[in-house]
Amino acid sequence: MSLTEPQGSPVAAGPLAGSDGVVTEQVVVLDYGGQYSQLIARRVRECGVFSTLLPHHVGPDEVARRKPLGLILSGGPASVYADGAPRLDPALLQLGIPVLGICYGMQLIARELGGRVEGAEVGEYGRSQLTVHDHGRLLADTPDEQACWMSHRDTVFAPPPGFDALASSTASPVAAIESVERGIYGIQFHPEVVHTPYGQQVLRNFLINICGAAGTWSARSVIQEQIERIREQVGDGRALCALSGGVDSSVAALLVHQAIGDRLVCVFVDHGLMRKDEGAQVISTFKDHFHVPLIAVDAEERYLEKLRGVVDPEQKRKIIGTEFIRIFEEEAAKLDGIRFLVQGTLYSDVIESGGGTGTATIKSHHNVGGLPDDLEFELVEPLRSLFKDEVRAVGAELGMPERLVWRQPFPGPGLAIRVVGGEVTKEKLDVLREADAILQDEIRRAGLYRELWQSFCVLPDVRAVGVQGDERTYGNVIAIRAVTSDDAMTADWARLPYDLLEQIASRMINEIRPVGRVVLDITSKPPGTIEWE
Repeated sequence: MSLTEPQGSPVAAGPLAGSDGVVTEQVVVLDYGGQYSQLIARRVRECGVFSTLLPHHVGPDEVARRKPLGLILSGGPASVYADGAPRLDPALLQLGIPVLGICYGMQLIARELGGRVEGAEVGEYGRSQLTVHDHGRLLADTPDEQACWMSHRDTVFAPPPGFDALASSTASPVAAIESVERGIYGIQFHPEVVHTPYGQQVLRNFLINICGAAGTWSARSVIQEQIERIREQVGDGRALCALSGGVDSSVAALLVHQAIGDRLVCVFVDHGLMRKDEGAQVISTFKDHFHVPLIAVDAEERYLEKLRGVVDPEQKRKIIGTEFIRIFEEEAAKLDGIRFLVQGTLYSDVIESGGGTGTATIKSHHNVGGLPDDLEFELVEPLRSLFKDEVRAVGAELGMPERLVWRQPFPGPGLAIRVVGGEVTKEKLDVLREADAILQDEIRRAGLYRELWQSFCVLPDVRAVGVQGDERTYGNVIAIRAVTSDDAMTADWARLPYDLLEQIASRMINEIRPVGRVVLDITSKPPGTIEWE
């Protein structure tokens, strides 16, 4: 059975660059606060062009320093007339590179250059019909009539002088504009979402035909660039890799190993918070398959003692992150010349921890927000600018086994943040491990594992009444969480088949004695997060 994956997953960009910090071929996306800003940058990368996502206030000098082929102004939630709304620095339109405004970005361009932008009596949200009157360069190779996705109330009623009005929509008299002479373009609709079927063609027109990009950015280019950067950063030094066994840290480890060889030592900390049998699998894979130097540390009792009595999820994360680093420092002290710590930090970690483009901190990630202030290592984070699908592509290019490449994401704090509302104990972890093993076994058996972004169990600190064998029971509740996503910035709950859910619940209750009830979480992100804590 196939599951429909949601669209709306962002990408952000980072410094996959040379020594001057400038990528040879890239496009800058300025974020005006729109919900799809990161998704725009992601779609740009899917066209084979590297994208850098920056906050709208960085200014023209910072944009120009990056020597982009083009500039994209994102959508945003504000009205161009609202007090305190983000403004457009007119110097951005004079950098000598093509500019594309999307939604709010188009309205900013139109208002700045003398067009007429007004609040409409009726907003335009969701699917709309686009009528193309003049394809121009921007809408080339798209139909005269096509569906598109709108999300706005302010509307462009007249284009700026010297601009051609290319299209209109159900509620927008001017839905696309261009001035080929000035190299400035605008569209009211969102080309980055799946609900705009020809949106990717519009982006390709801008990137390839207008900006002149070659479209050659790929996983292979990431490997080559990152190996060079790692060698430049580490020099003849030695590094420790924070290896968890997940795809992120595994790809980071292999990249660094290719760059500096056996001067990398991987340290696997078994904190006792992993899935069933996963620790042994990690050790076997890296020692026997990849022949990477590996130190395995059994720290289960140490972590359980540190977590004793702790209920607050942020405190759990901080404790786990701090202890994680302390163990690395202890291992580094046993080795000579260790100055660098390798981590598999992704951009989704960075942005949710408030380190992206001015976003609020949703929750700290142990390899971003949980690091102690007195960290003694210099961080090496070769994946910091990538999202999960790009990391998987890099892993496949590096020759990682398919099962490891497609392993579902697993949080650094492990099962500790899936024991919800109470303290973490070995007994609770064992129950959760067995439930998770059953869930993964049945999902793999059903052929759905790769179609899901994540599937896992949560153990809330509640009990529920039940009846087993004519006796009253008072057992643990297991919540099943399964979502589809591209890279965790947005997610939809997975519509698992009823018979599969029935089989999973039956096995959990029959095979795990403390479990008396199984429930299903059907919350999407937003408004929820994927993890409960």
